[in-house]
Amino acid sequence: MITARGVKPVVRVQWPRKAFWLYGVIEPTSGWHFCQEYPHLNSENFQKFLDVLFQELGSDMALMQMDQASAHQALALSCPENIIPIFQTSHSPQLNPMERLWQFIKRQFKGESFSHLDQLRQGVQHELAQLSSEVISSLTSYDFILEALFHQALFCAAS
Repeated sequence: MITARGVKPVVRVQWPRKAFWLYGVIEPTSGWHFCQEYPHLNSENFQKFLDVLFQELGSDMALMQMDQASAHQALALSCPENIIPIFQTSHSPQLNPMERLWQFIKRQFKGESFSHLDQLRQGVQHELAQLSSEVISSLTSYDFILEALFHQALFCAAS
């Protein structure tokens, strides 16, 4: 960048990044989980995830706790009949059991450096495959989380 003599140039640098997103649900007390990877976090991919989850659940019903991300609240979303969405309070990820699982997965890669996104992708898939139901349950079934989910479900049922 060329500037006048004595003027230090200020240039905005944006390093190129590649990413992928994991969409997932868990049942805290049993440790059952279902995750899928998508190229973006948006309402279109979230709808795809809901549709696949609908098939995965079969005849089971699920309360699905979500944060208030715009992808989760898009007006165009069509929630399947066996999934009942509940929205957590803003800025309270500690109440979402799935966030605890994501934190655990991220800790496994602390200090790691990957030369390709596929290496990270494979590592994450490996970690998810290694998780037992017992480990997932121990990470996500804290009493305060279960109580918050229970109270939110009661509130939704009363509404």
